[in-house]
Amino acid sequence: MTAFDVDALRARFPALSLEQDGHPVVFFDGPGGTQVPQSVIDAVTTYYRESNANTDGAFLTSRRSDAIIAGAHQAMADMLGAADPHEIKFGPNMTTLTFHVSRSIVATMAPGDEIILTGLDHHGNVDPWLGAARDRGITVRFWEPRLEDCTLDLAGLDELLSPRTRLVAVGWASNAVGTINPVAEIVARAHAAGAWTYIDAVHAAPHLPIDVQAVGTDFLACSTYKFFGPHGGVLYGRSDVLDAIPTYKLKPAHDRFETGTQSFESQAGTIAAVEYLAEIGTTYGTAGAADPRGDRVRAGMTAIRAYEMGLYRRLADGLEEEVPGLRLYGITDRARFDSRTPTAALTIEGHAPRAISEALGREALATWDGDFYASGLIERLGLAETGGVVRIGLTHYNTSAEIDRVVGALARIAEGAAVA
Repeated sequence: MTAFDVDALRARFPALSLEQDGHPVVFFDGPGGTQVPQSVIDAVTTYYRESNANTDGAFLTSRRSDAIIAGAHQAMADMLGAADPHEIKFGPNMTTLTFHVSRSIVATMAPGDEIILTGLDHHGNVDPWLGAARDRGITVRFWEPRLEDCTLDLAGLDELLSPRTRLVAVGWASNAVGTINPVAEIVARAHAAGAWTYIDAVHAAPHLPIDVQAVGTDFLACSTYKFFGPHGGVLYGRSDVLDAIPTYKLKPAHDRFETGTQSFESQAGTIAAVEYLAEIGTTYGTAGAADPRGDRVRAGMTAIRAYEMGLYRRLADGLEEEVPGLRLYGITDRARFDSRTPTAALTIEGHAPRAISEALGREALATWDGDFYASGLIERLGLAETGGVVRIGLTHYNTSAEIDRVVGALARIAEGAAVA
């Protein structure tokens, strides 16, 4: 196993060479969408040059498209630990897929049945269920987070579970504040109550190894553009559960849950993104080249996490020591950092989040501000009317020098000094 070489990996991402006014652009915007390695760009462009056709045709480019489609389903089955590639469904993004499949899932319920949602989640795992439940007279109950550290207390779930519970929808990790939820335990408790589980893994996928069979969830959704791939979404559904729910589809469509023509070029790029993560697993992780691809991906994600959390500790230390008036949200106890991703949510007293992000942007530091569609959490924190938070999202292509740049810039903002 080789020591993690961030410079070697950065060299594979063309966007990381961008400059703004003579300064290297620093990408802390990963939770909204990551940059992609050259291999992903090549896979997409090669698809257009050599395979561009619709599926199921009796000619060369269509057969090539069919092979890419099959390869993409297998790649995501490997990455997520699915038992079969037919348990993988592609779509435009997690939100669209969830709106689509929520109709099928809720169609199995009856008035008086209950769905449990959380006050921590992105609205992509809230609003689809609210709408579907409203249409069928289903009761929705909210599992409230502890606002002091933005975590979910399992005792709170136990209080909500009942024989009427049919679904628990929860995020693997919070895209706003970085909390990692104990999804295996949540799934076990939901199943003991007779309920299915639907996990939003969009924010977890670029930071954590995922194994749906180990966790035991019935459904899991993520978006490929959050883990170094092209724009697209992926849904995992356990085969027996998929078979048990109705579908809303065109009669001749080949798949019960993939509606319409898919983005085959994005699926080609997805294969390349999964291969990139697998290569990290063999180069910087504990996997061997002959190991199954899923094991190599999970080894790669383990190596990525170790590197990222080292960066996050540097960031958290710098912010707390050098930036007056700053507050970090979520888990701040270093002993509990295993339960968070390298995603910082912050405010600075006397400075609007948008103004902070704009000032950072003038220094070629890309950050997000607002609520990031986790509106419920930001409202519960009392921050909605003041612009939410600033989010600094680290990924494995960030560096210690970049951490020091953003800490220094935030310190100048907090002290009222010019940033640009």
